[in-house]
Amino acid sequence: MASLQINGKSMNVDAPGDTPLLWVLRDHLGLTGTKFGCGGAHCGACTIHLDGTPVRGCQTPLSAALGKKITTIEGIGTTRVGKAVQNAWLAIGVPQCGYCQAGQIMSAAALLASNPKPSDAEIDGAMSGNLCRCGTYTRIRSAIKVAAGIKEA
Repeated sequence: MASLQINGKSMNVDAPGDTPLLWVLRDHLGLTGTKFGCGGAHCGACTIHLDGTPVRGCQTPLSAALGKKITTIEGIGTTRVGKAVQNAWLAIGVPQCGYCQAGQIMSAAALLASNPKPSDAEIDGAMSGNLCRCGTYTRIRSAIKVAAGIKEA
């Protein structure tokens, strides 16, 4: 039995230590906001935070999360930056199909938490590991700028 700190709550899970955190969250704990995309850490749909750092849940084993604070899309809105990002996403109308958006929001929130006023190049660099098949990249960049207070909606 492993004890995890997820979105500010202590949760217990009975899973092997090598189980990908994505499946622990989705299958064992019912936190289905984090999406499965490619399974190889290439698309970013499964992005979560471990102690504030964005990681790919599909490739992060449960054992790597022990003793760390895990934040998922279900909990990111409780932070000031996460709430600002979510509000900007809505104001700009970022999602098209929406499948990748949880991972996009998680990466954007991590960027703004560490760099409150990023340049276009810094935004592009931080978001480069998150793929969007619908091509909403310009709206994503605009929403990040709105959340950072660089631009108005």
